[in-house]
Amino acid sequence: MFEMLIPKLRVNTVFDINLEELYKKGYRGIITDLDNTLVGAKAPLATPELVEWFKKVKEIGFQLIIVSNNQLERVSKFATPLDIQYVHEARKPSNAPFRKAMEMMELTHEQTVVVGDQMLTDVYGGNRLGLYTILVMPIAINDEGWLTRLFNRRVERIALTRLRKRGLWIEEDKK
Repeated sequence: MFEMLIPKLRVNTVFDINLEELYKKGYRGIITDLDNTLVGAKAPLATPELVEWFKKVKEIGFQLIIVSNNQLERVSKFATPLDIQYVHEARKPSNAPFRKAMEMMELTHEQTVVVGDQMLTDVYGGNRLGLYTILVMPIAINDEGWLTRLFNRRVERIALTRLRKRGLWIEEDKK
């Protein structure tokens, strides 16, 4: 079970993802989480640095969709001004929002990357469908909702402890 929580790649931020390398490997779409992946959970808009990253993503040739468990108002206020498609109230790690995003991009699982800050929602959900999963460090962990703090992060700590004991999670792997 805990092996399904292991991402294919770990980085500090989305800015550390080698987009050109992913594109060369045949990936064409990025499904990304919003809160604590792209911006802090309470940040209403993209930073200038993030806007530039979105431009780079599109210039390289990727399609991009935000898939968030958050509500319509939060996700649309962030994504609409940037002309980014989104799926809100996604109920990750359910398969449905990931499949919907791939359908919207008209891509297969072999062509799709998932980027997120949570092992239980983003990584587990992406791994279940065979997507290439990238785990980023959460941007503002103190701004997270109570459910994420009390349940998801606690389960992540337990999983990490067990994965480390089994030699499946080595800190030096993180780029």
